Amino acid sequence: MDEFALIRALAAKLPPPGEDVMVPIGDDCAVVEGKGRMAITTDAVVEGVHFRRDTLSPPQIGYRAVAAAVSDIAAMGGHPAWITIALAVPGAWPLEDVVALYDGVSEAASSLGASVVGGDVVSTEGPLWMSITAVGKVDRPVTRAGARPGDVLFVTGSLGGSAAGLDILLGRRAGSPVAQAALIARHRRPTPRIAFGREAARLGATALDDISDGLASELNEIAEASGVRLIVEADRIPVQPEVTEYARALGADPLAYALYGGEDYELVGTAPRDVFARLLAVAPIVGTPVAAIGRVEEGDGVVMRRAGRLEVVARKGYNHFER
Repeated sequence: MDEFALIRALAAKLPPPGEDVMVPIGDDCAVVEGKGRMAITTDAVVEGVHFRRDTLSPPQIGYRAVAAAVSDIAAMGGHPAWITIALAVPGAWPLEDVVALYDGVSEAASSLGASVVGGDVVSTEGPLWMSITAVGKVDRPVTRAGARPGDVLFVTGSLGGSAAGLDILLGRRAGSPVAQAALIARHRRPTPRIAFGREAARLGATALDDISDGLASELNEIAEASGVRLIVEADRIPVQPEVTEYARALGADPLAYALYGGEDYELVGTAPRDVFARLLAVAPIVGTPVAAIGRVEEGDGVVMRRAGRLEVVARKGYNHFER
């Protein structure tokens, strides 16, 4: 299969473009029709860094790559509209596996409301990598920099499941088979919180971030960008129940998975008390649990109260260039 046949095979996997796509995939450029503010993000995934072929199937790799990029749009309070993908393929990858990547890309784009409108495919002597550029529509952007003293600190969903699932896939098994299966599923299929992010923006949240590198890292991002101190109550952090079972079977700390594991793709943010009350009311409607885990104060850094003692939450988590 030559380059152009591969491109045709990949394009054939994709859902039909939305009505706002004037020139779809297959030309020199895509042309889209849009109004208002746009949120733009780029996310790369590299074999051996973000995934291994013995832990994820090609469709799962494609799905996670798109979901990770779209999660950034959700954290800005936007809705994904268009996606482009640059794909570098090593000779060691069977072409049927390359095409199967786009089964996951197609499923993610379709379920998350985005059109894949273009990209590029090249060969490489290195590992496979994908670079996803996602463009979303946003009415009221919510950055990391808006947290204010007196705000409620909140998080969506439950945490720690993806990192625990990866540990299991890498051979560190413990706990019941049911719990292990739930954690593996959480790692393989993240759910960007698009609807909740849009509601948070509409209702007046002051800061948002998606949890890609671990809760501790994202909390420190918000505190630093906003020039405030975050006070976290350890017993309010919603650790996924299966994480608790798994970690205890290992003799590990369940909270460590939530704080430092990453790739949960939940949202962490801040909001005035009245806004948070409205978020609690809207959460069941959009199918996203939300919990208050602390508050915002004057000062700097992140402090967690655990078992009656205060401890500094260090800016740890996944860092590509940490040595």
